[in-house]
Amino acid sequence: MALILASASPRRVELLARLGVVPDAVDPAEVDESWAAGELPGPHAARLAALKAATVASRHPDAIVLAADTVVAVGRRVLPKAETEAEARSCLALLSGRRHHIFTGVTVVASGLGRHRLSESIVTFKRFEAAEIEAYIATGEWRGKAGGYAIQGRAEAFVRALSGSWSGIVGLPLFETRALLRSAGLDV
Repeated sequence: MALILASASPRRVELLARLGVVPDAVDPAEVDESWAAGELPGPHAARLAALKAATVASRHPDAIVLAADTVVAVGRRVLPKAETEAEARSCLALLSGRRHHIFTGVTVVASGLGRHRLSESIVTFKRFEAAEIEAYIATGEWRGKAGGYAIQGRAEAFVRALSGSWSGIVGLPLFETRALLRSAGLDV
C-alpha cells in the first residue's frame, strides 16, 4: 500500500527517513486551522492532524495517509508560526527563561480507519539577552516555525531542559509515528 504524507514540511520527510520510510507521495492538506471555542492546545493539534489525514485520505482511499500538526504553547497561550521578524522576536521574548509545551498530534488513516497519538514535550529556554534574540533573528531559522524557533538548528543551544520527544518538537514524534505506521501494516 502506498504511503502518502499529508504535509509539505521537509522536516517531516527528513524525520520519516530516520525510520527508513520514504513516502510514495506528498500531498499537503489545505484545511481550516481555526481554533474551536474553548479548545486547548493538545486537543487542537490532535484535531488538526485527524482533519488533515481524513482530508488527504479522501483523495487517496487505497493508501496509508500520515498527517501531523504541531502547536507551541505557554500555558493556554498558543504561539504562532512566525512569519515576520516582529512575530519571532515577540515569541522569543515570551519564551525567554520560561518553559513551554509542544504538542504534536499524529494521525494515520488506512482502510478507512484512523489511528491517533498525541506527543507532549516540555522545553525550558535560558533567559535571553537582547543580542542573542537579534542574532537568532538574523539566521532566518525561525521563519514559518511554531513558536518562532527551530530546535534542530541554532535554537538548540538555548535549551536548558527538555522532557519528551525531540522529534515531536521538530514536528513528527518518531516513537508514536512508528507505532501508528506498524499498526496500519507497514513494516517499520
